[in-house]
This record gives sequence, C-alpha cells and structure tokens, in this order.
Amino acid sequence: MSKSFFSSERLRIGIRVKIILVVFTAFIITLMFPKGQSLEAESTVGSVWLQDDLIAPFNIPVLKSEEIYNEDLKRAESKVYLIFIPNDGMARKSADSLSNYNNFLLSEIDYNINSKSRNAEHATFLSTGSFTKLRDFREGELKKKGGSIRDFFREAERINQVIYDKGIIGGIPKNELSDSIAVRRRNVDEIVNHHRFIHIDDVNIEIAGIADQTHLTSELKMVLKEYLGHFMTPNYVYNPEFTDEEKMIEKKRVGRFLGIINENEKIAGKHEKITPEIKLRLDSYKLAKASNMEEDGYYLQMLGKFLHILAIISLLGVFIFFFRKKILEDNTKLLLIAIMIIWISFVTYLINYVQINDSVQFLVFVPAASMLLTIIFDSRIGFYSTVIISLIAAALRGNDYIFGVMNITAGALSAYSVRDIKERTQIFRSFTFILIGYTITIVAFGLERFEPLSKISLDLAFAATGALISPVLTYGLLIFFERIFNITTDLTLLELTNFDRPALRELAVKAQGSFNHSLVMGTIAEAAAEKIGARTLLARVGAYYHDIGKAASPVYFVENQIEVDNPHDKIPPEESVKKIIHHVRRGEELARSYKLPKEIIDFIPMHHGTSVITYFYEKAKDLYGEENVDVRKYRYPGPKPNSKETAIVMLADACESAVKSMTDPDQEKVENLINNLIQSRIDDGQLNESDLTFRDLVEIKQVFAGILMSQHYRRIKYPNQDELEKSD
Repeated sequence: MSKSFFSSERLRIGIRVKIILVVFTAFIITLMFPKGQSLEAESTVGSVWLQDDLIAPFNIPVLKSEEIYNEDLKRAESKVYLIFIPNDGMARKSADSLSNYNNFLLSEIDYNINSKSRNAEHATFLSTGSFTKLRDFREGELKKKGGSIRDFFREAERINQVIYDKGIIGGIPKNELSDSIAVRRRNVDEIVNHHRFIHIDDVNIEIAGIADQTHLTSELKMVLKEYLGHFMTPNYVYNPEFTDEEKMIEKKRVGRFLGIINENEKIAGKHEKITPEIKLRLDSYKLAKASNMEEDGYYLQMLGKFLHILAIISLLGVFIFFFRKKILEDNTKLLLIAIMIIWISFVTYLINYVQINDSVQFLVFVPAASMLLTIIFDSRIGFYSTVIISLIAAALRGNDYIFGVMNITAGALSAYSVRDIKERTQIFRSFTFILIGYTITIVAFGLERFEPLSKISLDLAFAATGALISPVLTYGLLIFFERIFNITTDLTLLELTNFDRPALRELAVKAQGSFNHSLVMGTIAEAAAEKIGARTLLARVGAYYHDIGKAASPVYFVENQIEVDNPHDKIPPEESVKKIIHHVRRGEELARSYKLPKEIIDFIPMHHGTSVITYFYEKAKDLYGEENVDVRKYRYPGPKPNSKETAIVMLADACESAVKSMTDPDQEKVENLINNLIQSRIDDGQLNESDLTFRDLVEIKQVFAGILMSQHYRRIKYPNQDELEKSD
C-alpha cells in the first residue's frame, strides 16, 4: 500500500489542519469571484426584480454587452481601407529592363540564325518555344526583305507602359480586396477604387486583351503574353503593418458605452421583468459601484465574499461533524473534498474568464464531482457536496440561481446513479441521468424565460457534451484519488472479492476449512450489514479476509483438522494461546504484503477485539487453578471493533462457529445461543467503540438466526441409506 498523502499522524487528525484547510479553501475561492460583482444587484434575463426600485446614486455610463461591443469592433475594423504603398520607380525600372532585354534578344536571334546554333546560356527565355518562334519569324523577315521583328519589341514596350500607367497591385489575394483601397503617399491616404488598377493575377489577361488589338500574328500575340509577363512586378504593394495600425486606431475609437443613467434615475423597478436592456443597466451599475469604491470598501467587499463562501462550506461541515465522524477525524479525506470544491470553482472561474458563450457553463462538470464523492464516500456525502459545490459555482457566476438549480438537479441524479455501484463500467450509465437532469431544467427555465428554440437547443448540446465527459472524468480521476489518498471504494472492494486474489487463493489451498468458514461469514455479515444500513460490501470482503493468517499454521484450528489429531492436546494452554494469537499477527503481515486496504486489514485484529480465548482459559484454570491464571494473557491483543462492519464480523464469527458445533440445533436453541454470545460481547465491552445501537443488535440477531438455522436443515434419508453408508 502506498503511503498516505499525510505521512504524519498529527497532520492527519490535527484540528489546526482542519481550520487551515477550511480557511484556505474559502480564501482561494474568494479570489475567483468576478471583479466588481455586487451581491445586491444579481439578476438574469427573464427573471423578475423582486427588490425595491433600484435608483442610481450617481451618473452611471451604460456598458455595451459583449456581443454588441464585439460587433462594433468588427464593424470598425471592416471600415478600414487596405493600405498600398506606391513604388513610382518600378515602371521606369521595368521599361529599362524590357528595352535592354529586347536589344539583347534581337542580337541573340540574329546570331542564332547566322550560326544555326542555339546558345541558351544568356537567358531562360532563349530555351523556350517562344524564342524559337521569334527566331523563325526573324528568319522569314530576312528572306522576304519586308517588315521587322522590331515591331514586336516596340509593341511589348508600349503595352508595358500602358499597364504600368494603370498600375499593378499585389501583396494580397484578389478575393480579399474590398471595392476601395487606400494609396498612401507621404502619410496621406488617397481612397480609390481598386478596379482602376490591375491585380498581379490579372496581368496576363490584360496583356492578351491589348495584344489582340495589334497587327501581330496570333502566334506572336501568344508569345507577347508569355514574354511580357516576365517583366511585370506590382508597383502598388499592400502593407499589412500600416493596415493593422489603422485597424487598432479605429477599434480604440469604438465606445464601450451605450449611454448614461442619470443620477436618481431608476435602474430597475420592483416586480419588473429583467430584459436584456435592464440587465445591461444592472451590470453597469455593479461595475460603476465597484470602480467608485474606495480601498476600504474593496476589502470589505472581499471580506463579505469570503464570509459568503465560508457560510456555504460550513453547511457541509455541520453535516460531516454530526453524521460523518470518521471523515471529520481524517484530514486526508477532508483535503480530498476541498480539492473537489476548489477544482469545480476553478473551472467555473475559467468559464467566466473565457466568456465564449453562455452555454459553455454546462462544461463545469459538477456531476463528475458528485459521482466521485458518492463512490469514494457515500450517497449522502455526494448529495450534500453537490448542493454545496453548486451553490459556490452559482455564486461565482454572479449568484446565478438557475445555474445552481441545474447543477443540483443533474449532480444529484448522477450521485444516486452510482449509489450502489457494482462495476466500473456502471459509471458510464450515469450519462443518461445527467442528461435527464440538465434537459428538464434547461427546458423548464427556457420556457419560463421565453428563450428561443435555438438557444435551448444550444444549451442542450453543451449539456449533452458535459454529460458525456463527466463519466470519463470520473473514471480517470477515481483511479488517481484511490492511489494518492489510499481511498478504498466499493469498486476496490469488488476487485477483492475475486477468489483468485493471492491471499484468498493461499487460504483456500492451505486451510480449506477456514476458507469455507470465511465464505459463510461473508454471507452472514453482508446480510446483517444490509439489514442495519451498514456497508454490505465492506462487511463481506472483511469477512473473506479476516482469517487469512490461519494459512500459516492451519492445523492449529479445528475447522482444518479433518484427518489429523488436535496438536493442542499435546501442548500446554499458554502455548496454545500463542499459536492462536499468532494467526492475527500473521494475518496482518500477509495483508500488508498483499497491499490490502487498511479498512480490510482492520478486520483481522478487530474481529476478535480483546476478547478472552475461552476454551484455553478454562483449560488453564482446570490445570493451574483460577487464582494462578492471569486472564490478560488469554486475551487477544485487539483493538476492539471501531465500526459497524467490524463489529458484525466479530459477532458473526462467534455465532457461526458456535452454531456449527451444535449437534441437534433447533430454532429456540440457536436463538438462545446467539443472544448469549452477543450479550457476552456486550458485557465484556467489546462493542463499546463500534457504532452499533441496541436496535441494530436486535436486527442482527434475527438475521444470524435465520441464516444459521437454514444451514442445519433436515433432509429425508434415501431408501437403504444405512446400507449405502457402510463400506463393502
């Protein structure tokens, strides 16, 4: 078993640690409150203002809602023209490059015609089919002695000039251009329609259109398009930095306020329905009040929030104090509950901070915490914690009553869905219960507030997502908490009921009588625990493992002495007692070596408590005289049972063994024996530290008598059974 989170016993049970834990939890949650929230003005759209008329104590600017403000920002951003920077020297540079290349190309063509060889080292264009066409055209001109290739180059230079006179824009995809753009010259922007320019993607189309109007042949027109395209570079280039700067300036000019509430003007009237407009006025009032608050007022408000959370947490504390003493005594378990509360509070804080969509609030995962606490502790802790966590989350959401009710409903259903969990996969069945809880409340409040169907559908979609994720979170976190905090859940106990577990398998092989006794004990203990409302699974598993120490020396226990002599007949009673007590110590050692939970290890010494080993005590008195025998040496070392489950196993162990030894049991004898055995344990003080009540004991006696009598039922003999029982 791994070490507990608290290694020190003082830390685990200390009262100071409890106080620090509660105060720290409340303080951390207080820091997660939205800034400036004022508790007197909390409201939701569609609800009714039940307080007196709220009058503005001073002039209050009315804030825009986040949706309106974001739309205004987008609108301001869309009004900014894309800024292009002109490069006046680009047209001259392109014309010079084209002219120089024309002269070079003409000489290269003539050289190719005369030498009948091709030299492609000077330019890429020389290796293209277009170069071949120009060369062939030039060769034809020389043969005909008419025309000139120079006309081709002159047309190229003319078209180049025409295009640059219009201007070429680039640096941004054409589909991102608006109708108008800004051309910036010396910090002065000229707003022009972008259609007066030619986009770099359309240059080839523009060249082809102009070339079609020339007297060149169709082949040379195609060559002209390819040839001239190499010299086209935008002379108006998009500048994203200048554009973004202008967008930032425009966004800063967007006002954050819709208007103003004058001093002494009504903000919300009594019994008035909260509309989106009134909600904005109330939110503006809260923020204005917070901003006008002096430093002393701020700290007083923080103190109020701290006391608010402390009051909510104290409700859970009172329940634990009166009804769950064992949780109260263990700071490790209190820390686990605090972690759950802080975790959900932090998720709520993140949801508030992100402010993506109101529906995202259903991803707070309160049901996951409900299921975890129910599985780890019990359904009552799960339900009470759900209420507390939901109230805290609602407080962090601005005292959102609807949010609180939704999570209480879904969380409570999820808690009860895992109340009697039998296997880990059962966790995933909770999805349906969580979704039902959210669906009922979402539809109910949606209809109550006249919300549109689209809003209800969106809420349901997010709720379904949260309902689906919650079981997954529960499954993953459960394993984490079991390992870190040494928590023994019912799921862990179910795994221990497997008879292939090493401890049980060893007991079955080496001490079959004790193993069978443990199985019967498990049935009796489970039935009794169910009758009085104790943990049935814990009682059954504890009974299975209570005698595993007998595997070390099984022959010293009567249930294993099938065809052997009783070794106790040959040794003095004090030695017999040592052999008997040894199985307790050995059982604890084996349990720790097999890493059994502490809750199960406790059954090994507690099922005997500090009771007297009566058989050998009486034998010693007969041998040595009562005055010469110290009864303390004939008692088990203890401790006494400290829970209902360990006490049940103690009583079941004594009663099952005694009833089994009866030769001719009947209902009255069995009941008398059980009553006397239980009374002797009471008189000896063995049940003083358990939680059993007198009513519990009455019900336990009834269960024991019913089950133990059924094990001694009578059967009719087969015909000639006496002869069958004889050997041949």
